[in-house]
Amino acid sequence: MLNKLIFTFFLFILSLGVSFAQIQKGTASFYADKFEGKQTASGEKYKHKKLTAAHKFLPFGTIVKVTNLENKESVEVRINDRGPFVEGRVIDLSRSAAEKLKFINQGLAEVQIEVIDAGDGRINSNRPVQTDQKIDNETYFEMKVKRKEPSGFGVQVGSFKGFDNMLKLSENIEKSYRANLFIEVKELNDTKVYALILGEYRNRKRADKLKAKMADRFPDAFVTRY
Repeated sequence: MLNKLIFTFFLFILSLGVSFAQIQKGTASFYADKFEGKQTASGEKYKHKKLTAAHKFLPFGTIVKVTNLENKESVEVRINDRGPFVEGRVIDLSRSAAEKLKFINQGLAEVQIEVIDAGDGRINSNRPVQTDQKIDNETYFEMKVKRKEPSGFGVQVGSFKGFDNMLKLSENIEKSYRANLFIEVKELNDTKVYALILGEYRNRKRADKLKAKMADRFPDAFVTRY
């Protein structure tokens, strides 16, 4: 097993031309009528007439284009909920969105999801910020990197196999939360991954406070001990 290498990571983006595109394929479902008026994970009430959707990890407020691969019908929806929690399904659409994709009678559809505008975790906000963003080959970053052995507690935001995804998210979250950002390089199932960890606190209480602050945007974040 590889020794843990943890770096203090400071990023300042120096050029434009970043592509925020993300493509995902899988099975789509839609909300049952019984969920009308129920509160979603974002706190917003579900309305079947609105073009909204649930996704497992995309930030609240993200706008995605969903295309039915069978009939090529497309619709743009806003992520405001978490799910679907059924194996093999990638998105749960409002009834109106499913009607536009014309799969109400079938119940399920094979779709392609493309991020149009990434959200920042807050409802009705479409500021481009984060998850799984690809970086163009000609993009430059200024970096100050040094090896360090932190101690105490931090909040792990996520783990990435792709260095470009980790790089772009790192640049954003350090500015957003004003906390030291560490990159832990480790091996999981014989694959090298990069874990993003925010903060270096002596007591867990401060790490828990940061985790709560990040909860709407990174619901899967957790407190870790160095």
